[in-house]
Formats: sequence, C-alpha cells, structure tokens
Amino acid sequence: MAESYSLEAQARSITGKKVSQLRRQGLVPVSVYGPKTAPFSLQVPYRALELTLRGAGGTNLIDINHDGKTTTVLTRDVQRDILRNNIIHVDFFAVDLKAKIEIEVPVHFINEAPAVQQKLGILITGPTSLTVETLPTTMPQQLVVDLSTLKAVGDTIHVSDLNYGEGITILNDPDELIAGVRQSSAARSEEQEALEAEGAVAEVEIIKKGKGDEEEAE
Repeated sequence: MAESYSLEAQARSITGKKVSQLRRQGLVPVSVYGPKTAPFSLQVPYRALELTLRGAGGTNLIDINHDGKTTTVLTRDVQRDILRNNIIHVDFFAVDLKAKIEIEVPVHFINEAPAVQQKLGILITGPTSLTVETLPTTMPQQLVVDLSTLKAVGDTIHVSDLNYGEGITILNDPDELIAGVRQSSAARSEEQEALEAEGAVAEVEIIKKGKGDEEEAE
C-alpha cells in the first residue's frame, strides 16, 4: 500500500507575479484544495519539496504541517520551468481519509511470460496505468501484474482478471487488455510458408492422380 510522507510549510500571502520573490528565497508556492477544504496557499522550501515529490509521486499521501495543523494531500499538478526544469508551483489535493477517491495507478509487470521465454510468441501490453477507486489509506502505489501465467500463444490478461482485494476497484473496461502473447511475424511467415508448401504438394498429388485416371481411361 501507499506510504506516507510529511512536509513542513508556511502560510503564503504573496500571490500573482510577486511569487518570483519567493523563488529567489528558495521557496516554492503551493496551493491546496479539496472537496471539504477551502483553497489556501502555502510556501515550502525547495529542496524539501523536491525530495518529497520524488518519493511520493502521485500515489502516496503527504502530510503537510502548517499553521499548527496537518492536512493530508495527494500531488495533483507539478509545474516546472520550461528551460531549467525547476519546480515553480505545485497543486495539492486535500483528501478525506474516510471517502473513496479515483486515482490513476501505474501498472507494474513482474516475472516473464513462459511463451515469450520459449520464443513461441511476443509480448503485447496495454495501458501503463489504470483508474482505481479506493480509500486514500488503502491506495496501492502500483498495480502488480504477473506475466508468468502467459504460457502459450493466445494467452491474455484482462482487467477482469485482476484482483487486489475488496477495498480496491478498477474502473477500466473489464475487457481491456493488460498483457498477452501473440505469434511473432517471423513465426507467422514460417507457418504460412509451411502451409503453402503443403498446398503445393497436395496440388501436385491431385494433378498426378488426375493424369493417372486419364491414362487408365485411355
């Protein structure tokens, strides 16, 4: 399940174009909002914010300590300078720990498909993330998909095959393909050549048989 991170912040009164003053002081302006939280503005030391975002990503909870209280959030949007790639602003979503949320969670494949290892076919994969509905406290950091079940060409894994417990519901189409093994182009070419060769042999046999019948008739 998701880990929890913490971040120290201070109330921010500077807004608009003047926030450039904060950045020169090594601070990053951030905004916090949520369904049960009136929007408010904070400022956070750059380095601490950078390290927290690097670890938390978009699927781990962050406890922001400010004004003598704590607000639990998820990272919603990180704005960066186009040239320097520095963080210039962050939007945080204040979560209700007792209410389910919808969030995009990355798909992570483990193990190898036996059919691919045996060079029977090639691996095809679907989306890199799925939409999940869950409580913030049971939110997975990633959705692990085991490829070891793909043992033959034609074997597939669909959304309907995934199960991460009662508290986690995947909202994608149940028939959406997550991973599968299909025949490689080389294998299809070899099979086609074999079929064509068999067809040629059969045609020769039919011709020979036809000639034999004609000879007997004479």
